[in-house]
Amino acid sequence: MSLGDNATWKAIKPFMNGGLSGMGATCIIQPLDIVKVRLQLGATGGPFGVAAGIIKNDGFGALYTGLSAGLLRQATYTTARLGIHAKIVDYLKEANKGAPLPLAQKAGAGLAAGGLGAMFGSPADLSLIRMQADKTLPVNERRNYTGVVHALSDIVKKEGVGGLFTGAGTTSIRAMALNMGMLASNDQAKEMMKENNITGFPATLGASAIAGFFASFFSLPFDYVKTQLQKQKPLPDGTLPFKGFGDCCMKTMASGGPLKFYTGFPTYYVRIAPHAMFTLIILDQLNTSMKKAGL
Repeated sequence: MSLGDNATWKAIKPFMNGGLSGMGATCIIQPLDIVKVRLQLGATGGPFGVAAGIIKNDGFGALYTGLSAGLLRQATYTTARLGIHAKIVDYLKEANKGAPLPLAQKAGAGLAAGGLGAMFGSPADLSLIRMQADKTLPVNERRNYTGVVHALSDIVKKEGVGGLFTGAGTTSIRAMALNMGMLASNDQAKEMMKENNITGFPATLGASAIAGFFASFFSLPFDYVKTQLQKQKPLPDGTLPFKGFGDCCMKTMASGGPLKFYTGFPTYYVRIAPHAMFTLIILDQLNTSMKKAGL
């Protein structure tokens, strides 16, 4: 029996390919991610100005701050979300007797996969935000993490194991919104292109570009709130600036209105859309290559 017919391999492959595609995309996109976080935390000068400032003050390598956490996040979060999504889609296709899934089912599959995947990736996501935000704090307040292991251990030491899941609820909601926009629109776009005889790499590229836009549009408000919750530090009286997701939303709305949630949208789009595109393109190439190899 070939590896491609092995039941264990069939079960593992969607998760492995999902993780590899996300990690590959992260290596390409990491500099955009740190600029996005700095803009959301109040940096001025636009994305190019912020990037130039980071390079001037901390060197080019600073643009890759948190890469270890970013890769860990993809190895957990994207492995889980894309693997789970593939399994849910396969189940729904079987239930529909091979017929194309309606958009509602595609959206539901994206929502479920995003929420479940986010729970696996929440600790790595938190450490990534903390590492990227550290340079924005006053010198005496910086945590000075040396890597993702240091960040995770410091969080556990100071906040307990539960501290690793700070903002996990918001992270899950953001992931559900992003995955619904990304995966449902990607599948829908591919079907529409196939109906118009557009296949192969052009279809993959076009569908991934559409997926990138919808992933950005649906997820940014939740990403903004998540960032605010994860980077907050206790006030002098020991309380936190925000009591939770709802409190952060209300205070954000009161301070800047609905558009405040879209702070840094151009940079966020430039970061999320290419990451979604590279993830989906790499995933398609992995699946195609393995299929040709009989895996």
